Amino acid sequence: MAHSVAAPLITERRSFPQAAIRNEAYASGVSWGAVIAGAFVAAAMSLILLALGTGFGLSATSPWSNIGASASKVGAGAVLWLIIVQIIAFGIGGYLAGRLRTKWVDVHTNEVYFRDTAHGFLVWAVGIVVTAAFLASATMSMVGRTQPATAAASAQADQSALNPNAYFVDMLLRSNPANADRNDASARAEVARIFDRSLQQADTSAADQNYLAQLVAARTGLTRAEADKRASDVLTQARQDADQTRKAVAHSLYWTFLALLVGAFCASLAATFGGRLRDHLAH
Repeated sequence: MAHSVAAPLITERRSFPQAAIRNEAYASGVSWGAVIAGAFVAAAMSLILLALGTGFGLSATSPWSNIGASASKVGAGAVLWLIIVQIIAFGIGGYLAGRLRTKWVDVHTNEVYFRDTAHGFLVWAVGIVVTAAFLASATMSMVGRTQPATAAASAQADQSALNPNAYFVDMLLRSNPANADRNDASARAEVARIFDRSLQQADTSAADQNYLAQLVAARTGLTRAEADKRASDVLTQARQDADQTRKAVAHSLYWTFLALLVGAFCASLAATFGGRLRDHLAH
């Protein structure tokens, strides 16, 4: 009789750990609902704060010289604001993911911390993709709405906007007195191609240098020596400007990388903190 009563108890004790292991094996370690919710909140906060920062930047700058903040101050402020945006937006998104995620039963504390950190990192990754997709879509929409009415004006405006050497071509072919009726579109296009080729290489070939000097002398009325000097000076200035642009873009990418890294860290840390509070409040 005693043996028959003890047998069900032993069976029940043995079946309970197996049921717990089976439930843990079939349960997902990622609460995608909490991750997506935190990511969309982080993306929305990023867009709001970026709009606010853009307003501050436009208010601090001026198209007139010696008025408003300098370019270096505006650049430093933009970098600082980008870091603040990452901290606030993804800190909130990660915290929400930690508070809204599913409670894991019979999971070790270290594993819980790892999963919360992973949830925060997923919030950051999804939020970055959502924000980038929205900004790209908005940019393409704005570009499509600002097309000129006529096809000729559209082609000319696109060529001027997309060619970074248009100003240097104008400087090279500038004449005194100015001749507004001269049609030199083909010559300008050829000079622009020579500029692009010269900037891609270490130096301008002798043939291109002589051709530019001849073209400048014929178009502007300068002597051959003056035309050769102008071509050399303009090419040097174009190289310096391209090098400064390259360095500015490189520095901006470095700071962007740092800001995104800070955002990933804040999202992961905030998710861990939110998950800890969620488990504490659940008891």
